[in-house]
Amino acid sequence: MPLNAAGGPRSVVAPRSGVQPYDFRHPTKLSRDNARVMQMVYDSFARRLTTVFTSALRQVCQVSVGDITQRGYEEYIAGLPSPTLLVPLSIAPLHGTGVLEFSLPVALGAIDHLLGGPGGPQPSRTLTEIEVGLVGGLLDQMVATFRHAIEPVVALAPEAGAIEYNPQFLQAGAATDAMITGEFALHIGREKSRLTLCLPLAPLLPRLEAQHPGDRQDGGPDVSAAAAVRRLRSRLGDVPVDVSVRFAPVRISSDRLLSMRPGEVIPLPHRVGAPLHIHVGERPYAAAVAGRSGTKLAALIVDNSQETS
Repeated sequence: MPLNAAGGPRSVVAPRSGVQPYDFRHPTKLSRDNARVMQMVYDSFARRLTTVFTSALRQVCQVSVGDITQRGYEEYIAGLPSPTLLVPLSIAPLHGTGVLEFSLPVALGAIDHLLGGPGGPQPSRTLTEIEVGLVGGLLDQMVATFRHAIEPVVALAPEAGAIEYNPQFLQAGAATDAMITGEFALHIGREKSRLTLCLPLAPLLPRLEAQHPGDRQDGGPDVSAAAAVRRLRSRLGDVPVDVSVRFAPVRISSDRLLSMRPGEVIPLPHRVGAPLHIHVGERPYAAAVAGRSGTKLAALIVDNSQETS
């Protein structure tokens, strides 16, 4: 039976194929259904990350999911190379910290592509302050990609912490904390590397259980569907839209338009006292009268159902 760095048997909870070791002293807390949910989250993360890398680096990139395992935090840290690039991830509003990790040569190669270079093999060294600033924008996109990927399970507002290079110096959890680790194969041009995303299991477990309410024995409501509707409405409420307040349009010929000079006035057919038209995008939405709010121009929405109907 394979042993981990601490000498104990390794526990694998989401095997893809073949016989996998099992530690009977630490029974798996992640059920098969929960593992499938995390598989979908990591698959979505990989697909979205492929698009992010390809567009940001202007190179053919590919990110694919490898193994998804449950392991202790100490075991995860012991399996990482040193030095490597580690980014702690807060998972507010949940408690706990995740870890995003990939190799330093990949980070340096990405920076080279961002600056218009050819990429290629890079040294394994820590980043300079300027390089940290350059890779920071890419990390922000990766964190946003993770937020969108896990949103069907739980609405998170993850934030990246300070970059660390030595896994032993990153205290993202206790040694025995159960973590869900996803390993990804990362291809940037001809360069290949491993990327890992490690998340704490305990705060995520109740949200994972809510994703398959069909297993409930009490006949309770589908809480995941209701939560999805609430999240959808909440997110739609934050979508920006273009709003304009318009007078009645006037038609002029192209000759008249081209012959105009500074200071000329175009009479508008809008009647005095008639309400203005509020458009959302190109669709009429409401009527309004012109006014002021302090020193700024403003429009007061009025009831004009007869004229707009």
